[in-house]
Amino acid sequence: MHWDSGRVRVGETPPTANVLLQMATCCGEDAFFAALESALRRSLLSPGALVWLRSRLPLAMRWLVGFARADADSGLESLIRLRLHRIGIEVRTQVQIDRVGEVDFVIGDRLIVEADGRENHERERDRLKDLRRDAIAASGGYTTLRFTYALIVREWHLVRAAILGMMARGAHLPGSL
Repeated sequence: MHWDSGRVRVGETPPTANVLLQMATCCGEDAFFAALESALRRSLLSPGALVWLRSRLPLAMRWLVGFARADADSGLESLIRLRLHRIGIEVRTQVQIDRVGEVDFVIGDRLIVEADGRENHERERDRLKDLRRDAIAASGGYTTLRFTYALIVREWHLVRAAILGMMARGAHLPGSL
């Protein structure tokens, strides 16, 4: 049982802001941030609820409310953006690229980062569609890094190393081919 200063009644679903506050104190920054962006995406928080939540978060976590956005298609995207921000890498999200379509992230001018959920590559036609998009992106001078749920959640060190390695080679810079 969790207690906070919110208005929660036994037997009723607590307000989203209360649930997020509990997640922040029990689950840590990453889980809280992914849930916060999901709530924003689904319009589950009013401006007043955000003010309430921010005022009750631990001081070290309050910045996350201002950093959160409503455009993440998944918790994986939220995790990538947050984790890259922590190491000083800024990304553009939900970027439209000619002939490719919308991609999850672009770093610099030419490095695409895609987050593939668990179910995405279980279907062969989705995998083939993604590989085709990656080939079209490559023909346009882009480099695509594609990461699975397991890599993002359980082996972030590999994801981080791959992104930093490609950036060290200038894959994000114009004319990087």
